[in-house]
Amino acid sequence: MRFEGQTVIVTGAARGIGAATALRLAREGARVAVLDLVLDAAQSTATSITADPVVVSAGGSAVGLAADMTDSQAVDAAFSAFAEAEGRLDVLVNNAGLTRDDLLFRMSPDDWDLVLRTNLSSAFHGIRSAQRWMTPAMSGAIVSLSSRSALGARGQANYAAAKAGIQALTATAAIELGPFGIRVNAVAPGYIATAMTAATASRVGMTATDHQDRAALATPLRRVGEPEEVASVIAFLASRDASYVSGQTLYINGGAR
Repeated sequence: MRFEGQTVIVTGAARGIGAATALRLAREGARVAVLDLVLDAAQSTATSITADPVVVSAGGSAVGLAADMTDSQAVDAAFSAFAEAEGRLDVLVNNAGLTRDDLLFRMSPDDWDLVLRTNLSSAFHGIRSAQRWMTPAMSGAIVSLSSRSALGARGQANYAAAKAGIQALTATAAIELGPFGIRVNAVAPGYIATAMTAATASRVGMTATDHQDRAALATPLRRVGEPEEVASVIAFLASRDASYVSGQTLYINGGAR
């Protein structure tokens, strides 16, 4: 019940890590906005979360919202609609993202721009909109999704650059927003079994299972991660249990180097 009475926006929350995070926070009592590009997908996830027995017993709930996180005006409108209806905004999880993988010499400028806008600029728009509600309250927590790829990843020049940018954005926002009681952190997952990593497997001509098995062999824990394991760390960083943690990026990668 760490989030009882609190309101949360999770972007890119229709599936994968975003959906797992929205469910985890709702199970701890939060009122969660499941925000995604497609309204039907967001509402479907929100409906399943609200019907979850643990969510019901905790008094949590979820609502679906749609916005293009690369459009600052659309982000402002969606955030304002939710925060005004709830009267507050306590937590933001910046999870919206996509991949357009290719080797550097083959990568198109359009794919470079799209990935930077969707994975990095979207987080900037989210933080900028959320702080407008958090600053007057002198309270708030923001967690953004970086990645192990920020350290460099073959075929992911655009994604790696965006996820490294998330870490710098996180550190800077923590400095600027800290005086207003707002904590800003990031998580950097390694290989997590999601639709996105399945798409990466397909790109290199492998099945998702074979790709996961290969990744597991390179991981000290000898397995890949699950979305729920990332969600649990996000929940910690967003909660009062991490009340003196800010400006940090925490890697969640099973000990991989």
